[in-house]
Amino acid sequence: SGAQAAEDAKGLLQINGQTGLPIVALKKKALQRPGIDPTLSRLILWYLGCATFWLLFGTTVGEYLGIKFVAPDADHVSWLSFGRLRPVHTNAVFWGWASLGMLGLGYYVVPRVSNTKLANIKYGWYALWLINAAVILGTICLMAGINNGGGEYREYIWPVTLLFAIGVVLTLINFLQTIARRTTKEIYISNWYIVAAIIFAIVITIVAYVPYWQNGLGETIIQGYYMHQGVGMWFMLFTLGIVYYFLPQQLNKPIYSYSLGILAFWTQILFYTLIGTHHFVFSSIPWWLQTVAIVGSAGMLIPVIAGTTNFIMTFKGSWYKIKDSYTLPFFLIGIIFYFTGSMQGTAEAFRSTNLIWHFTDFTVAHSHLTMYGIICFFLWAGIYAIVPRLTGKEAPQISVGAHFWLALIGLMFYTIPLMYGSTLRGLHWIAGKPFIESILRENMFPRSESK
Repeated sequence: SGAQAAEDAKGLLQINGQTGLPIVALKKKALQRPGIDPTLSRLILWYLGCATFWLLFGTTVGEYLGIKFVAPDADHVSWLSFGRLRPVHTNAVFWGWASLGMLGLGYYVVPRVSNTKLANIKYGWYALWLINAAVILGTICLMAGINNGGGEYREYIWPVTLLFAIGVVLTLINFLQTIARRTTKEIYISNWYIVAAIIFAIVITIVAYVPYWQNGLGETIIQGYYMHQGVGMWFMLFTLGIVYYFLPQQLNKPIYSYSLGILAFWTQILFYTLIGTHHFVFSSIPWWLQTVAIVGSAGMLIPVIAGTTNFIMTFKGSWYKIKDSYTLPFFLIGIIFYFTGSMQGTAEAFRSTNLIWHFTDFTVAHSHLTMYGIICFFLWAGIYAIVPRLTGKEAPQISVGAHFWLALIGLMFYTIPLMYGSTLRGLHWIAGKPFIESILRENMFPRSESK
């Protein structure tokens, strides 16, 4: 009866003495690591906190822009017009969220793999405030209608971008001085990627904002170079450097192949710097330059396959650890999108496919697969890896799981309909059917957020 204690002499039942059952499977807590300087810990947390703010802000603006697609008269305020808010959204996410997130993780990785202290903690704070000031002032200027008048992702006027550039230069000096003081014999591959990314960011900014070569077709060529190098040589290169540290750390094993990492590093520098003009295939840009961009896009197969193989083989023998970790699923999804998103970019570059997908929303889907599917998932993985070590507190596991699945499912709902609908639209154009028919055909599939 209910008054008697439960017993099972034959062992047929499992008696659970827990007072409560977890809703989701418990994950393993972060492994204890050597202590980190409290001043550096505070700096990193500020970087990640500011980055998270800009992620929330930029995403909110993007969501509001998505509402404007279905309710264009939602407001009649010039500061909130689509043309002004769209660059606010992209620049806040690029320079606020992704850049500060990468730099914050970089301030953890560079001293750690160099086995020494950060060279100058003050430079880190200066860079943080300068970059935040750039995004704040840039946002205000864009909403007020004050912009560079140039191409995509360089809408900030040059004094605003100068603040960002100074912050990046201070970070480069800081990292180089830290690496120079290393107590290890070799420079670990993460530092190769991170330092190269910062150097390229400085070069890209100078090329994009110096007006000397910005006349006529030169402006278009520079725009293609700037857009793609910003994504591939700043965001991607830096983030890969982060992965080369955190993935082996979370798996508690060395990277599969240092040689594959070096191969991917140098071939990315060789090929990615050539592919900017594949955005302007069939334009008035010289045909040979378009061909160079297409060849470079095909050449990107080498670093992508080398990098993906390196990451997947590092997982070899440790796949079972995924179910016990809330960081490894983020890394795995980032790796999958690194391969598929990069292959998609190569496929889009060819003239035959460009005929179908160019000027459609397929490129919008591609840009979100790369920036959101690759960069964001890798950054979230790194953040979830170090914040428990910096704070001594574990993230609520059910909220981490909800974050992972909502982000992944949301991205799929966003990109798959756009890719399929845009393919139909391109085929309609090639078939010579009325333009409005292609719009109605694509509207069979849900649209979301902004372009």
